[in-house]
Amino acid sequence: MTDVDRAAAPAAPAGPTVPVAVPVAVPVTGGPLPGAPRESAPLPPRRTGRVTFLFVLLAAALGVLAVVSAGSGQLHVAPAEVLGALARGLGLEIGPEPTHPNGYAALWTIRFPRVVMAVLVGAALAAAGAVMQGIFGNPLAEPGVVGVSSGAAVAAAATIALGLTSLGPWTTATAAFLGGLVATFAVYAMARSGGRTEVVTLLLTGVAVNAICGAGLALFTFLGDTQAREEIVFWQLGSLNGTRWVYVAIVAPLVVVGLVASMLLARRLDLLSLGERSARHLGVDVERLRVVAVVVVALLTAAAVAFCGIIAFVGLVVPHLVRMAVGPGHRVLVPASALGGAVLLLAADLVARTAVPYAELPIGMLTALVGGPFFLWLVHRTRRQAGGWA
Repeated sequence: MTDVDRAAAPAAPAGPTVPVAVPVAVPVTGGPLPGAPRESAPLPPRRTGRVTFLFVLLAAALGVLAVVSAGSGQLHVAPAEVLGALARGLGLEIGPEPTHPNGYAALWTIRFPRVVMAVLVGAALAAAGAVMQGIFGNPLAEPGVVGVSSGAAVAAAATIALGLTSLGPWTTATAAFLGGLVATFAVYAMARSGGRTEVVTLLLTGVAVNAICGAGLALFTFLGDTQAREEIVFWQLGSLNGTRWVYVAIVAPLVVVGLVASMLLARRLDLLSLGERSARHLGVDVERLRVVAVVVVALLTAAAVAFCGIIAFVGLVVPHLVRMAVGPGHRVLVPASALGGAVLLLAADLVARTAVPYAELPIGMLTALVGGPFFLWLVHRTRRQAGGWA
């Protein structure tokens, strides 16, 4: 058959022998690209059950620990009396009153503010750790990497050693909060180059700033007198002693804003976990996300350490434990880490107040005793799974 005959011949009927890929119309839903995590995508049933169980368990543990912690100490108050005092403070005539004549005043003046502060600080540090690990893509990261804790420590030490009292009893806390923010922004500014911030550069800059702040802390410790040195040392060890409602009123709004911002970043952190290039293709402004995340971490950590001193390893331990339990999705990881951090710090504070009669252990020391071995195990486990660091 000639070419002319082939052209004039009728087309052969379509048969099943030659499969042809035909574009299929896909309904447009307005969501992210196929393969990207969708905000409305339901969790698998098994994982949903684990998530629900974790949140119920953490909430129950937090409630029980709060009641037990409020009633424990040199002045013991029964759990039923703690609940009764709480109800009466809220205007409800429910439950028995504390039998001790000073029980009600002790609860509302000393114990309840301390419990609330422990919950706020633990939630802030753990949520900051979850965000930090999401930004760096590394479960070994924690808020102190960007210099916020060391900056707060050197600023607080400066006010103590130099005897600064321009803001009265608020001087040290205000200086610590501002010092943490300044150190964090300094790390970010020095790590930024050509409109971009590389994770490795940010980490190395944070290490350098932490070393400089450590030298400044040693200098102020040397310059201070004996009383100032003791105050600086105990501030570094961390403590919730002396917490009052006025302190809680300052820390609570900052922590709430930071937690809400952290949860709003959760979906973009999930996209970033796919890699920077993939996240950019899916519409994520990686550089802006990194800036906002660092600011949120600085806000949460600075608010946490301002009145309580440095409390280490909460931001490292809790997010990793939660990740091992329910996976790496930040929409679950961030709020669950906040709950877990509150439980951990409340338990640590309870041990700090009751382990030694008529004395109080530094809470930062207890969290370091738990977090240090855990960090070593985590490093060993990560190295073993990766087959080495090279």
